[in-house]
Amino acid sequence: MAEPIVRAVGVHKTYDTGKIKVNALQGVDLTIDRGEMVAIVGPSGCGKTTLLNVLSGLDDLTAGEAYIEGEPLQKMSDRKRTRYRAERMGFVFQFFNLLPVLSAAENVELPLLVAGVKPGEARDRAADALALVGLGGEEDKRPAEMSGGQQQRVSIARALVNRPAIVWGDEPTGSLDSENSADIMQLLRQLNQEHDQTFVLVTHDPTVAAATDRIIRMRDGLVEDHGSPLPAAAGTRG
Repeated sequence: MAEPIVRAVGVHKTYDTGKIKVNALQGVDLTIDRGEMVAIVGPSGCGKTTLLNVLSGLDDLTAGEAYIEGEPLQKMSDRKRTRYRAERMGFVFQFFNLLPVLSAAENVELPLLVAGVKPGEARDRAADALALVGLGGEEDKRPAEMSGGQQQRVSIARALVNRPAIVWGDEPTGSLDSENSADIMQLLRQLNQEHDQTFVLVTHDPTVAAATDRIIRMRDGLVEDHGSPLPAAAGTRG
């Protein structure tokens, strides 16, 4: 069998303020296969976002091992980990994090320019990514001229512009109404199916979770249930 794209073995994360220690993750074991679309759910404070941050290399783990595409995150230097994220990962957050003074195309191409891609190529790839999320022809609009759903599509285009192997989402529909939320989930599912990209989504929304292949439930810093593939979602995967 192919190696999973994400593998966590006994992952712990402790936050120590000097006065108090918080054991946010308490020995998480987890695998996610390449091309899967997975939801991580659980009550507030259970460690969902901490797990996402640790597995994506945004935060250090305290103990255990975490691998992405077979690469041990805990052994990477900060510089290598930052470069790996830039080249192989995309991120979509609840708040769109778009720069208001930049156009849609400029927001999307920013990660490429930071990575050293030539401006002409970066602009072409940004236009392609915006077309992919249904915003062809909207390249010159600024965030204030766009709806919330359109802004989240821009942020998704930005996450996809580096053609990542895995996309992490932290409450990716949390700022949207139910109609826009459904549209965004339909878009993410389409991208997952057509490009075989892995999506790992932290969510409180049961309708978002139900649209994925598998629901991973967390409680008190541990994975409580790894979940089975959901027949309805899995059946849509070509």
